[in-house]
Amino acid sequence: MKKTTLSILLLLLTLTVAASFASCGKKEKRGELKRIWYNGSYNRDFNDLNDTHLAEAQRIGIKPAATREDAEKSKKQMEEIKTNEYYEVEELKHSIPYLIPTAAELLEDIGRNFQDSLRNLNASLYKIKVTSVTRTVDDVKNLKKRNTNSSQNSAHRYGTTFDVSWVRYTKIDEADTLNIDNERLKMVLASVLRDLHREKRCYIKHERKQGCFHITVRKNS
Repeated sequence: MKKTTLSILLLLLTLTVAASFASCGKKEKRGELKRIWYNGSYNRDFNDLNDTHLAEAQRIGIKPAATREDAEKSKKQMEEIKTNEYYEVEELKHSIPYLIPTAAELLEDIGRNFQDSLRNLNASLYKIKVTSVTRTVDDVKNLKKRNTNSSQNSAHRYGTTFDVSWVRYTKIDEADTLNIDNERLKMVLASVLRDLHREKRCYIKHERKQGCFHITVRKNS
């Protein structure tokens, strides 16, 4: 009798474990993709001028470094930003991947909120792409030679400012057959940025020619 009871208990335990593993391995079904739309104007909603970015950058940022060698000292006041689960740092030719702590936190919040919004829309998940970060004075001069639209008085020199592309994104799961086009991804990103802008966490300029959102962190005192 004891052997029969023990055998039954072992069988029940085996079935329970098997069911548990089956449940863990089963992928949760995604709901139907919701409508993605941005009810606003990129140029009107994100039109903080360079003087506004620059004034805040000078108020809360680091002292601009003249060269890459000088920037080594400035790095002690900043945090290195690296490609992670929320954003991808593209190859930087005219800037270094360092930001003051509040700007680094803002960047991660943008990436995290972007993915949360995609989940709420039942969309595929993507990472945003960072295209430019902190520039030295030399970087600004060299960039000015290549891009006549770039500003000599760049807020990028203070460790407070970064650019996020609105034309390029990185899909997280390539096996996911649902693809979201870049225009709709821009709408989702713009909605996230508008919320943070309204919370007075940043200044933002919609850069049409550069294909990016130019973002400077704010510090309310």
